[in-house]
Amino acid sequence: MSVEFDNGALRYVRVGGIEVLRGISFLVRDENWGTYTPVLDDLQIDEKPDAFSVAYRGTCAGIWGRLAYQVRIAGRSDGALSFVAEAEPETDVLTNRTGFIVLHPIEGLAGKPLKVLHEDGREELSAFPDHIDPACPFTDIRALSHEIAPRIWATCTMEGDAFEMEDQRNWSDASYKTYVRPLRRPWPYRLSKGQKFTQAVRFQVSGTLPAGTSENHNPPIRLTIGGPIGRMPRIGVGVAADEAKHALEIPELIRRLAPQWMVCQIDLRLGHGQDQLERYAALARLTGGSVVLEIITKGTLDPFGELEPVAGAVHTLGFDLEAVSVFPAQDMKSVQPGAPWAAMPTFEQSYSAARRAFPGVPLGGGMAAYFTELNRKRPPARALDYVTFTTCPNVHSADDISVMETLRAMPHLIRSTRTFMGERLPLRIGPSQLGCRENPYGTSTAPNEANARVCLSRIDPRQRGLFNAAWTVGYFAACGREGVEAVAFGAFTGPFGHVYRKADFVQPWYDQQDRRMMYPAFHLMAGLSQLKGATLLSVETSGAESVATIAAEKDGRATLWLSNLTAKTQSVQLSDTPISARIALLAADQFERAATDLNFMENSVRQLDDQFISLDAYTVARVDLDRSSST
Repeated sequence: MSVEFDNGALRYVRVGGIEVLRGISFLVRDENWGTYTPVLDDLQIDEKPDAFSVAYRGTCAGIWGRLAYQVRIAGRSDGALSFVAEAEPETDVLTNRTGFIVLHPIEGLAGKPLKVLHEDGREELSAFPDHIDPACPFTDIRALSHEIAPRIWATCTMEGDAFEMEDQRNWSDASYKTYVRPLRRPWPYRLSKGQKFTQAVRFQVSGTLPAGTSENHNPPIRLTIGGPIGRMPRIGVGVAADEAKHALEIPELIRRLAPQWMVCQIDLRLGHGQDQLERYAALARLTGGSVVLEIITKGTLDPFGELEPVAGAVHTLGFDLEAVSVFPAQDMKSVQPGAPWAAMPTFEQSYSAARRAFPGVPLGGGMAAYFTELNRKRPPARALDYVTFTTCPNVHSADDISVMETLRAMPHLIRSTRTFMGERLPLRIGPSQLGCRENPYGTSTAPNEANARVCLSRIDPRQRGLFNAAWTVGYFAACGREGVEAVAFGAFTGPFGHVYRKADFVQPWYDQQDRRMMYPAFHLMAGLSQLKGATLLSVETSGAESVATIAAEKDGRATLWLSNLTAKTQSVQLSDTPISARIALLAADQFERAATDLNFMENSVRQLDDQFISLDAYTVARVDLDRSSST
């Protein structure tokens, strides 16, 4: 057995080299579902050849209260593991969830058999959901067992409270999550000061274990570019109403970014109208990109009455829209499966009103919020010209590893959407970004004055770093492989931006400069925009979890974008035979130059001397290839 210990939690529980659990953690969530980072004291780790143990005291504190807990973890080479937490609220604690969560991986388990032992002793033979389940697939759980190899079963038992499972792929997490306290109970709830409680997770393996192996955890990655598999998705950006004016102040950079389409929001809850539309029209003229008008209505029972003034202003401006999409305000908040919806227009009423207000303009629908809400409330496909949703990678966990893991769930989201919306309806995703555009699960997004990794916060410091560029390569590549028609990322400026501007939140280093500046992802976005209409090429890699790749051919030239999704240096071998290629790296040692040079990627191109590329942490590379020798 091997595990990774990460600030009190366990990741990647492996037996015989096989990942059997993605993670186990004891956590505290506030009334907006924000997860607090524990402070650990008295940490003791003892490792022996055939066993290990960990003990520590954890403390979680915030405006909602303070809770301390004592943890004991023990593991053995035969696959036995225990994780016990004894907790005591030191004040009254207001929480949506406090206790254990257990994560099963999705790779190799989706659709596979699962044995469920319920609290009443009843045993159920079922399967992990294949397509993403909008509701809880299993409730009242005491233990879960799955086959990790022929005739070898792993059993995870949970004690101390009632547990149930949710399909975390709904939020783009790469896991099935079994968690404490069923959602059918009210939340938030109060833990009383001094009222101690104990919970435990125990794991064991039955059957003859495979022989242990000596693993190379960072082998060279071999990469091969193949033939055509489709078209490159159109790449675009989101435009929030309060950022449009800032974008217009930096025309040279916006022209260079050159998005192929823009998602421009009109939020009638905020009184948007003529002024915002004028700025969006100016951005369309500046960039040459088409505009999808995303309209959030107040959700009255007269949707046409709300949309007609917007349509009139669009007509007066002579604004040629690519499409419109309409979302009542009620759909911007999450509703649990089976719970009643507030009084609001039906999908059919909203779509009919949009067709009437914007005759001849293509209509998109789905959710302006996340895939979760689309999965729980599915619109009629026949009424739409395309379907859309967004994602947020830090709903449940905001650490670097968990956020990068969400890329593995993207194919599952796309395939699941097609199962209920149909294969023929085009799919557009975004605008998506590292930060939280709107929190459907609480009263607001989480504050983040310290520029930390915070769940459900609009401010994510990685948006301004290499991490975002590397993540964006992975996201766009996953969408491309799954045939998504168009993808939008972030915004021009602001907390989700690709170009720096002075803002009402602290941006270390950038705020100390006095010059025009871009974030690293700017160069990636500008480069991908140049591949408009290109043919998408297949790319095979031997280490798909460590790097992201996307390749395309246009005008007789092939371009490969690849990124390191980890904090470890990765070595990539492009081909077994000599090739002719040129390379540009977006890396930490060139960060300042990349932030200030509009044409950084073009100005840093060099000849690739051999087939090997070394990618430091979160480095992004663009490789221009001679296709005659790369296949």
